[in-house]
Amino acid sequence: MTISDRNTRPRLIIAGTGSGAGKTTVTLGLMRALAQRGLSVQGFKCGPDYIDPTYHTAVTGRPSRNLDAWMTSPEYVRDTFEKASSGHDISIIEGVMGLYDGKDPLSNTGSTAEIALVTQTPVILVVDVRSMARSAAAIVLGFQQLEPELNIAGVIVNRCGSAGHHTIVKKAIEQMCGIPVVGWLKRDEDMSIPERHLGLVPAIERGELEPLFQRAADVLMEGTDLDLLLDLAASAPPFKRQDVSFAEANTDSVHSFGGPEATTVEGIAHAISTVYTSSPADQDLQYDSHSNSVINVNNRHVSYTVQPVIAVARDAAFNFYYPDNLELLEAAGARLHYFSPLAGEGIPTDVDGIYLGGGFPEEFAAEIAGNQGFLKGLRQAAQSNMPLFAECGGYMVLGETLTDREGATFDMAGIIPAQVQMQKKRAALGYREASSVRDSFLLKKGEVLRGHEFHYSTMTYRDEETIPYAYETKGLRGLKQEGYAAGNIVAGYTHVHLGSYPAAARRWVEHCLAYRQERYMQR
Repeated sequence: MTISDRNTRPRLIIAGTGSGAGKTTVTLGLMRALAQRGLSVQGFKCGPDYIDPTYHTAVTGRPSRNLDAWMTSPEYVRDTFEKASSGHDISIIEGVMGLYDGKDPLSNTGSTAEIALVTQTPVILVVDVRSMARSAAAIVLGFQQLEPELNIAGVIVNRCGSAGHHTIVKKAIEQMCGIPVVGWLKRDEDMSIPERHLGLVPAIERGELEPLFQRAADVLMEGTDLDLLLDLAASAPPFKRQDVSFAEANTDSVHSFGGPEATTVEGIAHAISTVYTSSPADQDLQYDSHSNSVINVNNRHVSYTVQPVIAVARDAAFNFYYPDNLELLEAAGARLHYFSPLAGEGIPTDVDGIYLGGGFPEEFAAEIAGNQGFLKGLRQAAQSNMPLFAECGGYMVLGETLTDREGATFDMAGIIPAQVQMQKKRAALGYREASSVRDSFLLKKGEVLRGHEFHYSTMTYRDEETIPYAYETKGLRGLKQEGYAAGNIVAGYTHVHLGSYPAAARRWVEHCLAYRQERYMQR
């Protein structure tokens, strides 16, 4: 069954009145229910989140994508949505926090509402109606009136005490708000989503959450009009990417690079392709685009491949990557070589850079400490001046030791002179503007990437006075020095989104290319 065509993008945003309203349960149940109808479902997540997209991917069988108009430009968001939704029957976008909650209490910036407006997507509002009746209508009415441009197309009421309770709130909402209550979920404590940390990702990979996903679908289908939801999704206007110039599309967050076309991955790829049509770093060599090799001034071909290779750690310990970051590196000319430290693999041979993403290294600290080939390979890469980028979990592994929540301490790579300590209390959460403190292979001093922090660990340096910080980050609590940058190492707790400053991807790949050239010349 196909309900979409080339010019339409049936789509819905599942938003909540606040965190805990039930939007994740509704999203997962709806995705599974639609897939069981034979529809091809594409998932998206508003804001900087890795866990919910992992859920979506497990349920739909295809990678979910993040949409964030603060970290990237609105045009970048539209392009991401257009590409990822193409060829699928329906797109389901899960919101973040409450519908209007974001970076700024005085605007829609960084909120689900902003993504709804940018993508012109109908909103299904999930309302927790415990201990209320007609008051539910007042809540929905307030959400409608706060942003008149927003299309709140329907409501799903969650945690109803009974069918009679559902009937009462349905009548009140439909009378006062003029939109349908398309479904309801009864109060069910067994439907709670597990904690969003620890071993969650490997549990998903092992299929342990399949019963939960199916339960969400069964509960949703029991009280929801799926046909009406599909009609509301199909009522979305034909999707058109607006022609917004790079300068207009978020000038304070996205640096101009390559002109207006550089708001998309394709445009970025076109803009940065000049790195492969100009002379490499060694001025005695020139690139031959026909043979994909380097020739010297006498036109003698040499055995040398231009495409640099970046090793990307990817397994249950290192799994937090924005797909955009990986695609932008590939668009800049890199080939990505994935490997698994948990499977006993070391740094792959013949690579020119390393990318260690975030994840749950604390849950696998013993396995990581036991993989001496991996840790030795990191040290050798650092010593050889290979570009090495690590964020959050990867940053933790570069330290000297990692102490888990139970107090057990494990030796790590020892590249950064610091100890990592896990704690039960969250250490940081929120958006970050990361301004480079010094020149590096990623950023020049003063250049800015946008991203977020979310971690339960702290990094304690041996000498606080001599730390070569990577970034000065700006968040709700002001400015702070963060991370580590020395030689060709850039690391920190901030999860950066390269779409916020695509030139960083180009520079990273250029440095990997220069490293490859230097290795060749030394042979």
